[in-house]
Amino acid sequence: MDIGGTYPPLFPSAVNRKQSTFVFTEMFQASKTHLDELQLKRLEEMCIVIDKQDQIIGAETKKNCHLMENIEKGLLHRGFSVILFNTKNQLLVQQRADAKYTFPGHFTDSCSSHPLYMPDELEEKDALGVRRAALRRLQTELGIPQEQISIKDIIFMNRIYHKSPSDGIWGDHEIGYLLLVRKDLMLNPDTREVRSYRYMSQEDVQELLDRGARGEEKITPWFRTIVEGFLLSWWPYLEDVSPFIEPDKIHGL
Repeated sequence: MDIGGTYPPLFPSAVNRKQSTFVFTEMFQASKTHLDELQLKRLEEMCIVIDKQDQIIGAETKKNCHLMENIEKGLLHRGFSVILFNTKNQLLVQQRADAKYTFPGHFTDSCSSHPLYMPDELEEKDALGVRRAALRRLQTELGIPQEQISIKDIIFMNRIYHKSPSDGIWGDHEIGYLLLVRKDLMLNPDTREVRSYRYMSQEDVQELLDRGARGEEKITPWFRTIVEGFLLSWWPYLEDVSPFIEPDKIHGL
């Protein structure tokens, strides 16, 4: 795939900031005060812009993809969520760092992020691009040693559409690839990304969601969708999830 200008950015971004007329309000500037240097740098990463059929139509900065102003205009990007189980069939649940720009301090899936607009992560066959992106993030965010995990360990299950405001400025609007890993792995999470983490049984996860429903914990909306829509039925069959694989299905549309 030729990415040398085939898909120009759809909104003002780092690529065309000299011509940009994008105006940042005082409210937007205030919304960045909790971000650390790493999160600010990652706001300039280029995400893959798609239509609702998950066809690539462009590229845009992570910042612009997550501004509610642009989301309300229809800007949609590609993402992924990894659900990582150990061989005891416990799910790794993380609490997002307070420095995250969307859903800071929320409990969520094992690892969620975005494939970037670069050749290795644009490859569509067998969701290779997204799986490579997931491998990259599992190693950098969760600190999993490179020799312990490979792309073959990452199973592409299905895709989920969701649109979720985080606050008045930031939000999420994506088609997320749901990826499953079942393996015992060493973890050394980056504290700039992860506030806390824990392996949980099915009962523990259900209790966490119940506390979230009562307002006692903060849960990302996509994590609740993943658990209630899929994991509760998959959990007894984690040794062989092949009957549940739906590579052509986009749920939520």
